[in-house]
Order: sequence, then structure tokens, then C-alpha cells
Amino acid sequence: MPYSPLGKGFLTGRISKTTQFDHSDIRSSIPRFAADVRETNRAVVELLQTIAARKGATPGQIALAWLLAHQPWIVPIPGTRRLDRLSENLGAADVELTAQDLREIDDAAAGIEVQGVRYPDFMQRLTGR
Repeated sequence: MPYSPLGKGFLTGRISKTTQFDHSDIRSSIPRFAADVRETNRAVVELLQTIAARKGATPGQIALAWLLAHQPWIVPIPGTRRLDRLSENLGAADVELTAQDLREIDDAAAGIEVQGVRYPDFMQRLTGR
């Protein structure tokens, strides 16, 4: 079961370099969400946006559809507090990614080096890794 399959909202394309996180938002303490690395990390989002435009979908739906396409037992459970986002996420099940789409995503993703660690040190220690 993929944890945070939309990258804490980053893969939806709605977070930019200028996005401000309230101090109570966990993303304000995650190095991967620091303003100075967000623009570099948007390469992943731009890839999803390109495919989403072709498929008539959203970047988040492409990210979820990519997970669903890998194995039948992979079940992404994206979190949301909004009904419209829930509907959008459910729509990922209707997005059909071809073998070529999957290769394109995998090949492009292999060339993208995500900047910033996943968690701050104090949180990383809690994961046991």
C-alpha cells in the first residue's frame, strides 16, 4: 500500500515555488518541500502534466493510475479532506495508461533526481531507516 501516493500533494501540480505552508502543515518541515528545491522537483510534475494533457486527466490522476497499472495488489490510498479531490482521485481508476505511457513515465522519472530528503532528521529516525 503506497504511503502518500500523491507526494503529500506535490504530484497534483498545485504546489509551486511560491506556495506558503503554515507552520502547522507538516510540509513546512520537510526538506523536499523547501522553496529552494521545489522548482527542481517540479520536473516530476511536468512529466505528469504532459501525459495528463494527452489523456484528459490531472497530474494526480496520472500518478495514481501509474501505481494502479503496476500490480493488481497495489492499492494507493490518497488522503483528502475535500469531496472534489476524492472524486478526482477516484477518476484515476478510469485512466488507461498504455505500455508506451508507462515506459515514458519510467524512462523520464529515471532521469530526474529529486532534491531534498523525504523527512527531517527527527522524523527519519522514527522510520527506522
